[in-house]
Amino acid sequence: MTEEQGAEAKPSADEELDKIVEAADKLGVEVDATQATQWLADMAATQDLPQDWTVDSQSGTYGHRVALLDFGPETLDRYRRLAAIVEIPDRPGVETAISLSGSAAQSKVQLFPGDADFFERVNIQAATREEACRVLGEVMRDKALTTFKSDTYDLVEVKWGTFQEAATRGGQPIKRGMPISWNADEVKQGQIDVTGPGGEPLTVDWAYGCREPGWCKLDWVIVEPDKGTLVHASNMLDVTWERPDGEIIPLDGFLDPYFQEVYLDAQSIPLFSKLVKHVSPEALHEYLDALKHEIIKYVQRDPRNFGKVAKRLYNIFRLEGHWAEAAYIRELFDEPAALLYQVSALLDTLEEAMDSEADLDQDAMTEQVDRLIRSVIKVCEGVVEEKLVDALLKLRDDVSGRRDLGKTRDLVIRESNRLVSEAVNEFFRDRLLLMPEVRLYLESLTGSPL
Repeated sequence: MTEEQGAEAKPSADEELDKIVEAADKLGVEVDATQATQWLADMAATQDLPQDWTVDSQSGTYGHRVALLDFGPETLDRYRRLAAIVEIPDRPGVETAISLSGSAAQSKVQLFPGDADFFERVNIQAATREEACRVLGEVMRDKALTTFKSDTYDLVEVKWGTFQEAATRGGQPIKRGMPISWNADEVKQGQIDVTGPGGEPLTVDWAYGCREPGWCKLDWVIVEPDKGTLVHASNMLDVTWERPDGEIIPLDGFLDPYFQEVYLDAQSIPLFSKLVKHVSPEALHEYLDALKHEIIKYVQRDPRNFGKVAKRLYNIFRLEGHWAEAAYIRELFDEPAALLYQVSALLDTLEEAMDSEADLDQDAMTEQVDRLIRSVIKVCEGVVEEKLVDALLKLRDDVSGRRDLGKTRDLVIRESNRLVSEAVNEFFRDRLLLMPEVRLYLESLTGSPL
């Protein structure tokens, strides 16, 4: 027997499609056969490209060839408007490349994204690491203060710096090495008051973060005037220091891979091209391994979260060549019940907006609750629908000024999120485990039957 004869034959496109349709039919999941067939063909075509990232000349976007297949250019104008608020701008000695990540970068797949997640590469040219960290602190605080509050956005939180010793903050213990979270007012003041390990009062100032920047991230609540709704927008930074001799050094010790990002401006390709040369040859293996560990966590912990499992499985399957399984999961995110993922995110965004001191549009917040109610009625039924609608009506009264929930507001939102999370978990668990190949894959990862 020849090596070719002994090798396992790869299923044909028709066989792959039959597998998807068979699994979907068992639970009434609708499959667009034409769309699924086209996606399978597109995935197969990417294998012949000379490099793993490419440019879409029509939209001016670029990224990993697989990631670009899932991004719909019809959402591009919206995300570029949001990017104008959250991105770190270039300045002398600072080069940047802004991208979409997570569900925002998969707009063809995840039709109901909750948040607008951005990822930005920031390369700082400096003589020393200390100087690079100082510049980073300066550009982050400048960004935070120039987008602090307005009638259309509100800064919520900044991650900057790492605690170099154990401390206590607001009665909560903080371990050495934990990231420092700054709320908007603390960013403006430039300091945080904590208690040291010996009980002594300590002041952590902004410059303290320069010692070890660690996890760098900024978060806002934004009102989109054209849509009349709220969105939580975040910008995660991957910061590198470029030495005078051209060596590139990640400030957190790790240069992030680029397998799920869609970059919004082709003018930043020179920076991306420079950085990608320094990505580890093992980056894909390490990325997939990290996703698998996250899946194990979400399957085994209490409460389980099969919604997050589904998202990570999709990324694994499309990169490992399990295209039928990936195409099946694509269909799950098109189902009405996937709306509940958006409901949970919008609840959190609404809570942030209500806690904010900015003068965000009250009509937009009221419309946000109305959208939540419509989504719940569309998807839920029975006791879950009754409890969620009742809670959301109370929130609507609070937002509109008809009745102040006071301290009970957090309880109402927390209970609503619990009900939504349980419904999302049940939906994705049932449908993921329905497909034998997916069940077997999960059981092989966790080492136990599901």
